[in-house]
Amino acid sequence: MAKFFNSLFGRVVIALVAGIVIGAVFPHFAQSLRPLGDGFLKLIKMVIGPIVFCVVVSGMAHAGDLKKVGRVGLKAVVYFEAMTTVALVIGAVLAYATRPGAGMNVNLHSLDAASLATYTEHAKNLKDTAAFLLKIIPDTAIDAFATGDVLQILVFSVLFGAALSLLGDKAQRVNNLIDEMAQIFFKVMSFIIKLAPLGVLGAIAFTTGTYGVASLKQLGLLVIVFYASCIVFVAVVLGIVMRLTGFSIFKLIRYLREELSIVLGTASSDAVLPQVMRKLEWMGVKDSTVGLVIPTGYSFNLDGFSIYLTLAVIFIAQATNTPLSMHDLIVVVLVSLITSKGAHGIPGSAIVILAATLSAIPAIPVLGLVLILPVDWFVGIARALTNLIGNCVATVVVAVWENDIDKARARRVLNLDPALRFQPAEEIAAGEAAPAGQHAPAH
Repeated sequence: MAKFFNSLFGRVVIALVAGIVIGAVFPHFAQSLRPLGDGFLKLIKMVIGPIVFCVVVSGMAHAGDLKKVGRVGLKAVVYFEAMTTVALVIGAVLAYATRPGAGMNVNLHSLDAASLATYTEHAKNLKDTAAFLLKIIPDTAIDAFATGDVLQILVFSVLFGAALSLLGDKAQRVNNLIDEMAQIFFKVMSFIIKLAPLGVLGAIAFTTGTYGVASLKQLGLLVIVFYASCIVFVAVVLGIVMRLTGFSIFKLIRYLREELSIVLGTASSDAVLPQVMRKLEWMGVKDSTVGLVIPTGYSFNLDGFSIYLTLAVIFIAQATNTPLSMHDLIVVVLVSLITSKGAHGIPGSAIVILAATLSAIPAIPVLGLVLILPVDWFVGIARALTNLIGNCVATVVVAVWENDIDKARARRVLNLDPALRFQPAEEIAAGEAAPAGQHAPAH
């Protein structure tokens, strides 16, 4: 028991429970705790850009073979699209099977369109495919880091890493400098992550105090169906994928339980991006593969978000008694394959992307999004958890595909071998056990 209380996981779980209790008993006080959660997320986002840059550049520079780097990226994108399609189909199938919106008989004229104004404004920016693709390219290298856009940072990092790799010994001093900077940023991250319990306490207390458990009653079935969909996707689909690679999805989840508990409390997978990258390297995955797949997956492999897209669209159609043809359903899936790629980094991303998707399908009223606003935060928890697990599985799959993983070490780590136990305060700092540009395990 003492071990549980002294661990980061234990402290986060305690903070989670305390936050719920405070929110339920002292709702007004709980709402004042929001800055704790917001502040923690801002601290994390403060160092995400530099860490992604250092990890990607260092990984590419040490990889040597740029053709291999390109091959890893291509395989990752192919896998992302396959899993996104499966997730979209699962959401649609379960929506039709359970019919969560049936019987609500919502009159569109009774809905308040004003609450959607901000989201629909953001959605307009996603309709233009060319503009979206151009947005991936930062106006300046500094701008990418200033805005914290992971995809833009990734584009610049890949170009910088490729140039560094081709220059070889001529750029060795720069390469060494980036390795040392990575160690510094991971040390900063080790300081910030100790504040995770406070961040979780503030986020969950504010949400419980603001919305209360009663907010789930109106749309309870939608929430239940979505959580069930995510469980099915993780346990069955990702479980089969992991089994084909020779590993267990449940052991991977157990290994990542501290990171998942933080996501559970903050409803944001951004909060654990650096730690997850380091833990996958510690598990035996080559750093160059982790550095490419994880940041790319944060924009291109949103499994939980994809499930929610089709589920929410069909829910709105059912709730408003809007008939959907097979053609409409196919359009939903195809449009969602594109719009889901713009989700990361947008305020209220779920509602924004749903607005962009619905605007391409005239048969379904965009105004129906008002129905799901009250529970968006609650479903956001499962979205973030599923997205994170999906990206970790994607990294393992691509690593196995490319033979970039020490399978023997991975099995020992996932089996919680005491000799290879991950120490957050040390390894996440990245300086002692797994310096950037090197593999934590011996390949």
